[in-house]
Amino acid sequence: MILRNLPSIDKSLKESEHLIAKYGRSLTVYGLRTVMDEIRKLASTNGEVPGIEFIIDKTEKLLIDLTAPTIKPVINATGVVLHTNLGRAPLSRATIEAMDRIACSYTNLEFDLETGKRGSRLGQVDSLLKYLTGAESGLVVNNCASAVLLVLTALAKRGKVILSRSELVEIGGGFRIPDVMIQSGARLVEIGTTNKVKLSDYQEVLNQPNSSSRVLVMRVHRSNFKILGFTEEPELKSIIDLTHQHNSIFVEDLGSGAFLKTENYGLEHEPTVQESILAGADLVLFSGDKLLGGPQAGIIVGKEELIAKLRKHPLTRALRADKLCIAGLSATLLHYVKEEADKEIPIWKKISKSPESLKLVAESWKQEIGFGEVIDDFSTIGGGSMPGEMLPTSVLSIQVKSTDKFLRQLRENDPPIIARTQNDRILFDPRTISDEEYDILVRTVKSILIKNKP
Repeated sequence: MILRNLPSIDKSLKESEHLIAKYGRSLTVYGLRTVMDEIRKLASTNGEVPGIEFIIDKTEKLLIDLTAPTIKPVINATGVVLHTNLGRAPLSRATIEAMDRIACSYTNLEFDLETGKRGSRLGQVDSLLKYLTGAESGLVVNNCASAVLLVLTALAKRGKVILSRSELVEIGGGFRIPDVMIQSGARLVEIGTTNKVKLSDYQEVLNQPNSSSRVLVMRVHRSNFKILGFTEEPELKSIIDLTHQHNSIFVEDLGSGAFLKTENYGLEHEPTVQESILAGADLVLFSGDKLLGGPQAGIIVGKEELIAKLRKHPLTRALRADKLCIAGLSATLLHYVKEEADKEIPIWKKISKSPESLKLVAESWKQEIGFGEVIDDFSTIGGGSMPGEMLPTSVLSIQVKSTDKFLRQLRENDPPIIARTQNDRILFDPRTISDEEYDILVRTVKSILIKNKP
């Protein structure tokens, strides 16, 4: 039988000392057995058994693929500042250093150095959030969807949650606000229509007798779509005042978590966390890795009485942020405290780039690459933040025979480069390219153009 020619595992291991040294004996054995199983299946149809050199070479490739990191840095040339598929907000140097500093050692995460007893893991973060937002207290969980689930479960289980039909949003990955409410045990009460909601709609439900827990009024920011035309909705302050008149809780899910005035950067005004707290919101929920520009987190700020209830809820432990997130978030918040956010936080540095400076970069790319055309275009914010908002930019536009092939070659680079297409042309937007990535992009594009010459 032809399979008798297949070398044994022991014999193959003797020829695989370099693999054992790199990957360990157990993983090497696993690789050899996997490859040999494949060979047995193929041999039953084609009647061929390769030599031991082929087997070891194929095993090495399998082990390389198995142990190579699947998440790797990429160069974002799309012009989408908060690209969800590319990890949203890149972190500032100070944030990275803060996370690195505590990653490889023990920390006083929940240890009070003054008293020698158990302490709070959110000491500095809580203080910074209170200072920046004007809220009485703060809490951090692992993402904003978790924050919504925690608030609804802890404060509205078996109770009513009033929400406008225009805010029944679906976020990335198919997660929908109504589904989160079902999981929390809260009962959703929809009011208004898709395009219009009035204060009287809130009043009607709040006036109804309620024998269960207090009614919770919720407003969800439409962070990934816009409603235009024949629309109407009450002022935030009027909704909050009405809610409090009925001894109910008002919660706002702001999503993006802007701390800066976006109109100062050529964008429409984005509601800030500070504005919601000032208007009297009991709780405000937002993300750490969107317009805040920090690590992934769900942040809750608001009334101390309500935050205290959330801290004690069993779900809080399941959703809590780890030490790396807390260290990184503290460093990010400090940029706002020091009023240096648009100089130190990468997404704000990118948002604040001027059209003139971007045009100069695109022109220099064209000159160094020796190919393409510089055209005026627009960057977007992305990441479920400020839908439809665009920033003027200049891009290098390249026309090639096959955009799919060229894009694939860009992705195969180390590091991969992600660009976008428009009218069968490949566009490279300098807004989302860092200074360190400039030379890599130029060198890679030139190399691929040379390879693709007929």
